[in-house]
Amino acid sequence: MMAALAALAGLYAAFVSNTAASARLFDDRLQAEALIYAGLELAALRVLGGKDDDRPSSGETAFRLGRATVVVTFRSEAARIDLNEAPKPLLSGLFVALGAKQDDADFAADRIIGWRKANSVPGRNEEADRYRDAGVRYAPRQSPFQNIAELRFVLGLPADLVERALSFVTIFNGHAEIDVNEAAPEVIASLPHISPDVVAAILRARDPQNPSAVVNLLGAARSGISVGGRRPIRAAVAVRLDSGRKVSADVVLLITDGGTPYRILAWRDNFDGFQ
Repeated sequence: MMAALAALAGLYAAFVSNTAASARLFDDRLQAEALIYAGLELAALRVLGGKDDDRPSSGETAFRLGRATVVVTFRSEAARIDLNEAPKPLLSGLFVALGAKQDDADFAADRIIGWRKANSVPGRNEEADRYRDAGVRYAPRQSPFQNIAELRFVLGLPADLVERALSFVTIFNGHAEIDVNEAAPEVIASLPHISPDVVAAILRARDPQNPSAVVNLLGAARSGISVGGRRPIRAAVAVRLDSGRKVSADVVLLITDGGTPYRILAWRDNFDGFQ
């Protein structure tokens, strides 16, 4: 009997300990989520401080709140190539910049366009036929991408190339052009008629106080760029609690001038891998 009671007491102690740990973890998650929202509010406030033409296209800030440190960086979503809007040369250029051969890059660009473009030939669907002939058990969407992760399902794109490309593409730019003042070197190199020397010159010439400083360097690639912030921004929020736990979130916001300062378009965090 005593042994049974001792075992029961041990089980109860373990239950209490686990319950307390779960409660602390839940409390930390709630706190982290509130801090992420505080960071998003601050990023939106920074952007809303100017008119459309004067909105900052990137920024970074850090603050202490409660028992945590929060670091927020934001950047115009125009820094990324829009899978639904980009022309073939820009898509192909990205894959070349990421190491693909020109023919393979052109094929990938064609398949992306085939995925997002509605079939226009009644009674005949060549793009869907390609998937069937390849033994794939699904057809292309043939409507706009709903998530950049769909790139993994586009016919003929190597998995490693897709994974490298995901950091440079979006569905929230909303335009075919990219903002060269905020774009990564790989994205700038995707522009047609641009050399590595010009890419390097653009990176050196970028000036937040004078966004137009790079325009004259672009030559024939000028038609594929934009200058100045757009309403969609991507905010990266990193939270470190004084307990040592950390969480981060990557959130796309649409800045508005209405009753609320922003609308969340996409949210990805590592709560499931909470440390």
